[in-house]
Amino acid sequence: MTAPCELCDSDGGEIVYRSPHYRVVLVDDAAYPGFCRVIWNAHVKEMSDLPAADRTALSNVVWAVEAAVREVMQPEKINLATLGNMTPHLHWHVIPRYTNDAHFPSPVWAEARREAAAGTLAARRARLPELTAAIVRHIALLD
Repeated sequence: MTAPCELCDSDGGEIVYRSPHYRVVLVDDAAYPGFCRVIWNAHVKEMSDLPAADRTALSNVVWAVEAAVREVMQPEKINLATLGNMTPHLHWHVIPRYTNDAHFPSPVWAEARREAAAGTLAARRARLPELTAAIVRHIALLD
């Protein structure tokens, strides 16, 4: 029997875009508005498990989401990660980072260094509808 998979059993966040092969979601993380995941729909563990054309297509979506996040959220830096240690289902994290976020310059999974200002987080959350539209627009440019 196969262990349950969180990304097979749920969307993994608020759906922004869904194709037959992948989906893009906004992660519900109050400290990181604009944190996105690009998730391969089928249960695949590693990038090298995909055929070359699918790897290229998935990579192009990650770059499109990164471009949309940069355009709308205006972060200091983007963190891209594909860990899968806790959830061995192929997915990419696209995380906008700011010098005043709770963890900077450490990874978002490290111990927090400070508390992010509530007003700053609210202003970033207010950009999420624009981010959603930008992600869809950037992905459409791939076709």
